[in-house]
Amino acid sequence: MNEDRLYELIREKENVAAAAFPALMRKVYLWMTLALVITGFTAYGVATSPGIMAAIYGSRWMMWGLLIAEVALVWYVSARIDRLSLVSATMLFVVYSVLNGATLSIIFMAYTMSSIASVFFITAGTFAAMSLVGYFTKKDLSGLGRILMMGLIGIIIATLVNVFLLKDAGFSLILSYVGVLIFVGLTAYDTQKIKQMLIEADDVTEEAQKIALMGSLALYLDFINLFLYLLRIFGGNRE
Repeated sequence: MNEDRLYELIREKENVAAAAFPALMRKVYLWMTLALVITGFTAYGVATSPGIMAAIYGSRWMMWGLLIAEVALVWYVSARIDRLSLVSATMLFVVYSVLNGATLSIIFMAYTMSSIASVFFITAGTFAAMSLVGYFTKKDLSGLGRILMMGLIGIIIATLVNVFLLKDAGFSLILSYVGVLIFVGLTAYDTQKIKQMLIEADDVTEEAQKIALMGSLALYLDFINLFLYLLRIFGGNRE
């Protein structure tokens, strides 16, 4: 192979790699947005169907079953992503979005539509700002990420203790503020981590797309949790 041909092949590979990263990042946010849309429509559809609401919230076993199914589904996809096809992983993400929408339908019973809409836009603006910070910052956020993950475990434990033992509304509000801080930070951290993983991709392969899909799942969870904590703080309760 002559030298000119070698340089041409190198340039072609560099061009493909340069095009792969923005394409994969677009997929991350596209999948995340579609999942949020599916969750939103499912939540509203369930909330406006008295029969489905009665089936879900009229049985403690049904509610706990949905919550356990959600956790199990996220764990399964995360643990088996290397063995799953892109199509299968995407379909499981869609199923998770639907299940999450069904369990989140209760917010339409607890909060006014105007407050839900307002908090959604607050969440979207906050999420976008922190995702931009994570994308453009030169500072390594891995140390912050470890602290935030420990904080997340702590707030989960504290929430369970409050729900089953303390039942303190004031403590619940404090946990909501802490939750907002944790997921604001996790949004920046996860964005940077996703960028670092995808920037190394040479092409838009199935493996690279599965990494992008898992990234969209992480950001989707950040958005949903940030929304719920902000809703507890700013949401207007129904009379």
